[in-house]
Amino acid sequence: MGRFQVMTMTSDAARRVREIVSSRDGAKGIRVGVKKGGCAGMEYTVDLVSEPDSRDDHVEHEGAHVYVAPEASLFLLGTQMGFETTRLRSGFTFTNPNQSSACGCGESVELKPADLKALAEARASAGAA
Repeated sequence: MGRFQVMTMTSDAARRVREIVSSRDGAKGIRVGVKKGGCAGMEYTVDLVSEPDSRDDHVEHEGAHVYVAPEASLFLLGTQMGFETTRLRSGFTFTNPNQSSACGCGESVELKPADLKALAEARASAGAA
């Protein structure tokens, strides 16, 4: 098995990341993080990366590079990043098992840090099967 990835992304998300990166000179990928804000307490942040930080977790899928800020890793463990276009908006989506609630507008979420002990036990039992 390869290195454990903090999060995964769908093919749609990977395609969108590649589009963003190819349209910006010097861009290497995007960085996903979390910040305090919004009505539910936390918001996801997505920024362009020209110089990856060695502390970031690196996720690669279909040639798309996503970097996860170290302070966000515990909140994003197990998350799947997608991309959707609806009549009202288009943007990245985050299906996050650590999310305990979201606000009505969908722009902010309440996140709890992942339970590392439970995660380690789940991975150990999956490896033993």
